[in-house]
Amino acid sequence: MTVEVDLHLHTQASDGTLSPTQLVNLCAERGLKVIAISDHDSTEGLDEAYAAVQEHPGVEIIPAIELSTDVPGSEIHILGYFIDTSDSSFQQTLKRFREGRYERGRLMVEKLVELGYSITWERVQEIADDAAIGRPHIASAIVEAGYFKYSKGVFDSLIGRNGPAYVERAKLTPEDAVAMLRKNGAVPVMAHPTYSAVKSDRGDVQSLEETLAHLQAHGLEGVEVFYGDYTREQVAYLKDIADNLGLIPCGGSDYHGSGNPGEPEPGSVGPPMQTVALLRESHLGIRGAATAGRALV
Repeated sequence: MTVEVDLHLHTQASDGTLSPTQLVNLCAERGLKVIAISDHDSTEGLDEAYAAVQEHPGVEIIPAIELSTDVPGSEIHILGYFIDTSDSSFQQTLKRFREGRYERGRLMVEKLVELGYSITWERVQEIADDAAIGRPHIASAIVEAGYFKYSKGVFDSLIGRNGPAYVERAKLTPEDAVAMLRKNGAVPVMAHPTYSAVKSDRGDVQSLEETLAHLQAHGLEGVEVFYGDYTREQVAYLKDIADNLGLIPCGGSDYHGSGNPGEPEPGSVGPPMQTVALLRESHLGIRGAATAGRALV
């Protein structure tokens, strides 16, 4: 099946390695028709992406975001589609999240230095440039220093959730993230709900069907089904759950350009075009409710 949709992509505005222009050009080369720029806690890559897509009239960009949320002993990521980037309250919250990433990154580097790794916080900041600092930037510094060949090894051994240099940061609950996105007018979707071999920090969401049903009651609209390196069995399992609950089956490559072996690339995986229509329909309903709610405040 030809893949024309990728709803999970990252740029240098967060922890991707490509600029928004480079990513848009790559997606166009791969034959994609609809893409979502879904950086972590940042919409700052979107203006450049919109400018770049003018050179590719057959490609549409959906403005999106990825938020990390806390659950006991783990985390759940929530994607938001068709976000309103002009929402000042939303942008202030994203700014606080980015500040939390910055402080968490600094503390993780301190731990790594204590463990004997010769890297500096200044170098991590240089690698991140103006992006929202994340663990991949720290992993890149470790790889650059020659301790590991790939960033995946850094996550597996050092900075994954159970690693010796891991540091928590303040996060929303999944329920709060869903509410925040709906207030913005965006469509909330659970990201990568089951294990990914390429991204070893992607474990299973516990009691998945029950968790999805619970979050659906709070306004969740979809779940990633066609994701990254998921096997046919994983896709079939998740599609059954999505169908049973009436959730929109979403997905994408989750491309960062990390250089890890086997990383799915744009054009390799994604949902059918019908998913875009379902997201758009959901967005129109949510936006109407959000606009009415703001008018009453």
